[in-house]
Amino acid sequence: MLAWLRRRDPGLITVRRAARVTVVACVGFYLTRYVLGNPGMAPYALFTVIALGLLSQISGSPGQRARTLLGVLPVGWLLVTLGTLLSFNTWAAAAGMFVLGFLVSFAGVGGPRLVGLAAGGQLLYILPCFPPYDPGGLGWRLAGVTLAVLLLAGAELVLWPDAPPVRYRTRLAAAISGLSACLTAVADSWSGDDPAGRERLAALLPEATAAADALRPSQLPPTQRPASAGKRDRALSSTAATVRLLLGRVADLNAEDEHVAVAVPAAAALVREAAGCAEAAAAWLRGEGPVPDTKTMSGALQTFRMRRLNTDPEGLPPERLRLGSLALSLGEWVLSMVTAIRIAAGAPIHPDSTPSEARPGPFWYAYESTGRLWWHRLRENLTPRSVHFQGALRLAAALATARLLSGILDVSHGFWVLLTILTVLRTSAAATRSTLRPALVGTVIGSIVAAGLLFIPVDPLWYAVLLPVLMLVGFAAGPLLGLGWSQGFLSVTIALIFAQVSPVDWRLAETRILDVAFGAVIGVVIGLFAWPRGASGELHRATGIFLADAARVVRDTVDVLAHGKHPGPALPRARSDGMLAEASYALFQSEPAHPVGVDWQATLVAGHHAVRGAEALIKSCPSGGLLPCVTELTVSTSDVAGRYEHAALALLLRDPAAAAAATDGPPSLSWPDNLGRDLYHLADLRVWLDGLRDDLTRLHASA
Repeated sequence: MLAWLRRRDPGLITVRRAARVTVVACVGFYLTRYVLGNPGMAPYALFTVIALGLLSQISGSPGQRARTLLGVLPVGWLLVTLGTLLSFNTWAAAAGMFVLGFLVSFAGVGGPRLVGLAAGGQLLYILPCFPPYDPGGLGWRLAGVTLAVLLLAGAELVLWPDAPPVRYRTRLAAAISGLSACLTAVADSWSGDDPAGRERLAALLPEATAAADALRPSQLPPTQRPASAGKRDRALSSTAATVRLLLGRVADLNAEDEHVAVAVPAAAALVREAAGCAEAAAAWLRGEGPVPDTKTMSGALQTFRMRRLNTDPEGLPPERLRLGSLALSLGEWVLSMVTAIRIAAGAPIHPDSTPSEARPGPFWYAYESTGRLWWHRLRENLTPRSVHFQGALRLAAALATARLLSGILDVSHGFWVLLTILTVLRTSAAATRSTLRPALVGTVIGSIVAAGLLFIPVDPLWYAVLLPVLMLVGFAAGPLLGLGWSQGFLSVTIALIFAQVSPVDWRLAETRILDVAFGAVIGVVIGLFAWPRGASGELHRATGIFLADAARVVRDTVDVLAHGKHPGPALPRARSDGMLAEASYALFQSEPAHPVGVDWQATLVAGHHAVRGAEALIKSCPSGGLLPCVTELTVSTSDVAGRYEHAALALLLRDPAAAAAATDGPPSLSWPDNLGRDLYHLADLRVWLDGLRDDLTRLHASA
């Protein structure tokens, strides 16, 4: 049995958590019910523990979780107070359920820590918003909540505390160190310091790629993702995205033939400096060094540009300039990564150099206060396009409808109806339907068992003896065995709890079945009418819009460099839509597995590559200097932008097979070789366009 548990629950994390919640819930319930003799206080002492200890996902070390629980206590007081005061009338309680249900759920836009507390917060309003209307007992209810939170916070510290999770900074440091080693191998190969540098890179790339893949949202528990509205999490998320972009280009560097390239020593020196800056960033993340400075990478980029200009490219084939442009783009991204690391560390960065007409810039959040960042996050998600808005509105509508109908139809124990909705309602109609069968089957079987227990005339003391055993098994059964087992044990557990609070008979089990079925029907109906496709539907839409924005970015960037136009609104719009696409992808990861069709990670990278490359080119290349080759640039730009538009349309039409751009090669063009040193800027632009074309070939996911 123990071996089976360890296979299903490595480290017995789920079992320890179930045991901790069981002990605290029973201590709070028995103390208030039997020692203090207060039946009105007992349910709040018990269900607050279930709400915050079981339904909520609180991350961090034991000390951090304890502080989070204490910090959420005033919110719990507010929710219980409002629920108590609004329970005088069905319509008032339902209206309060809708408003608070939306606000509590929508607060999750602030980050995964708030998302983890949302379900528990909902329960703290649901419990008191049903009759009896008893404002005089509010003090005892708040006392029960306070007792539960204090006991639970203490238990997090002393009762089978969980080991602290692997920090995101540690994962990020490993990925950056792997990137640094790969860059060093490239530099050694180019400079001749290690003739086997290419073989060393081939050996290092798989491990570095695996470390970068460990930063994907799908590979992280939701509560450990850096997705809050603050500067630190935004900067860490930006760093991770940049690392994945850089690793995707390291293989391109290794494929270049340095024997025919121009400015190879300068490129090797630049890549070596980039490797050193990356390792300095990793050392700071591990707590082993100071915050890295952007001056080193900025100086290396300036030195490379000056050394490259010492060689006149006039008359040279364009292919000989490609290696230097690849190295330059890589150095720009490393500079961007170091800047993000400094923001995460709270260190100063240079003033925002983004032109006013092109703002917000890539690091706009570094110059804003925390309050404004939170307001911006809330404002940008107050749109039906936001998956956070959709999810909050869907849940609020379901809970409010259930509360209203429970009051109008005088449903006995309507609390169970709303608890069922919290349990079965998912982000899509298909996912909601998939939870119905196990929930209903488990509830029916558990209710039959509960009816048998209540039918047998026994001393209520036996209910108190049996309750901890059922709680422990039931709380562990859900994560280990599935929703059906959880619902079955929960039905028996609830019956025994109510049997100790007030006189009940076996018909309580019948009421439990009817209430769960009622709640399931409401959840299904709301799920069918409110964004039934869930994150999948919104992800197709959001990424389609993002890629369409990227196509405009490509066209606008070439207009700036070739025609001397001012940057338009394409870049700021693409950054904003990219954030919505990332939010949709994060929620998509929490849904059941979907049919393979689109590699969403590769799709988002294609959009971000367009945005970040455009930022670097507009900043470093002179405007209007490429006018002599505008015809060739127009053809190449139309090809790349057209591929992005093709992929965007395929996503908007939900046609995964057509999401990848056409597989035919780039147009055959005769590029000039008589532009003098502007040939270097042309090479930089062509490398960016070729990289974008290559990105779009990876959108289709293989089975």
